Amino acid sequence: MFTYRNSRKAIFILSIALVVFVFSCTTSAPKDVRVERTSKTAAQLFGNPNYLAMSYGGYRENSRDIQPSIAALKEDLKILSAMGVKIIRTYNVQIQFPHASNVLKAITELKKEDPNFEMYVMLGAWMDCLNAWSASAPDHNKESLQNAGEIDRAVALAKQYPDIVKVIAVGNEAMVKWATSYYVQPKIILKWVNHLQELKKEGILCKDLWITSSDDFSSWGGGDASYHTKDLEALMQAVDFVSMHTYPYHNSHYNPSFWKTPDHLVNLSENEKIDAAMTRALNFAKNQYYGVSNYMKSLGIEKPIHIGETGWATVSNGKYGVDGSRATDEYKQGLYYNALRRWTNKEGISCFFFEAFDEPWKDPNNVSGSENNFGLITRDGAVKFGLWNLVDKEVFKGLKRNGNPITKTFNGHKEELMKTVLVPNTSYKREI
Repeated sequence: MFTYRNSRKAIFILSIALVVFVFSCTTSAPKDVRVERTSKTAAQLFGNPNYLAMSYGGYRENSRDIQPSIAALKEDLKILSAMGVKIIRTYNVQIQFPHASNVLKAITELKKEDPNFEMYVMLGAWMDCLNAWSASAPDHNKESLQNAGEIDRAVALAKQYPDIVKVIAVGNEAMVKWATSYYVQPKIILKWVNHLQELKKEGILCKDLWITSSDDFSSWGGGDASYHTKDLEALMQAVDFVSMHTYPYHNSHYNPSFWKTPDHLVNLSENEKIDAAMTRALNFAKNQYYGVSNYMKSLGIEKPIHIGETGWATVSNGKYGVDGSRATDEYKQGLYYNALRRWTNKEGISCFFFEAFDEPWKDPNNVSGSENNFGLITRDGAVKFGLWNLVDKEVFKGLKRNGNPITKTFNGHKEELMKTVLVPNTSYKREI
């Protein structure tokens, strides 16, 4: 018998069903996890200059075996938020390195402490070929048996934190052929991108979750025609957006034609030569971006293109230092960072600048190695030249890193900084 009481019960059940439908992206998440109504989608975040992007690794010690604590991660996230950064990129979800999962926990805690705190994640799943990083010859046509586990862990985290994880990136520079230790063919990346897209269709992953792969501009067809394959075309069709990398910094050694002062500028002052070189560096990055864009257009493919990685180191005793291309110092990093932000913000391009903080584990036996020194902020919380203006604005007031208040490098004395700045050089003997 259908009574009034049963009618009320039916309405109640229907209401619950509607709520479940609205929040269908969280059906497999723990009961205490909900997609907040204020949580934005990737489509709303990417290209939005109010949500700056940054590559983030919170490692502070000389080894990745020493994982940053949740408290340390929260310290960093507050600094990033003060900078206007609201989207961060992580690189792997490997079992032995719980950095990404800890970042998600730290963000969750900060959101509970402050309902207005916003931080979103582009979650990386590392991809390798068979025999990568081993004594055996890498087989670039086959994939590592570890890849499936990476995808599974990324899926689990995206389901657990749907209000935070807005993108899954399958691989990092995993298709570019200079990554000789581990690169794979595009068909392997395509396989996992299609798998994730299918999970979205099945309702296992949120339909608004974006799927991509983050790779060198050449891997996305923006350079060497040898990358122009049917599998790459299929991959471009499968991803929700293209995440491309561009590094004028590294090309100052490997492809230095743009870096050398042209004949018509040889009479400029040293500072003018440096400034002009950095303008050429920005144009170099733009050209690589437009190379990818033009290739996609030639295929009739229309997808957003964002910059998944670019950066500029501030210390190098190697190929980019005083005996190399002389591309390395804080002044050049600052010029590149700020010019890049102006361009990408104007054009609606998200740019995951590499990177937020120096990470000493990358070249632990060489403190002056460039890989250790790509951060905009030092290990101990000194802000490099490109962000000095934010210190002046007191956006870091009350924040600390490693127990230190956030200050400027060189104590804010530009004249001392400029003593370390080198005029670009391409006359040295280049070694590949």
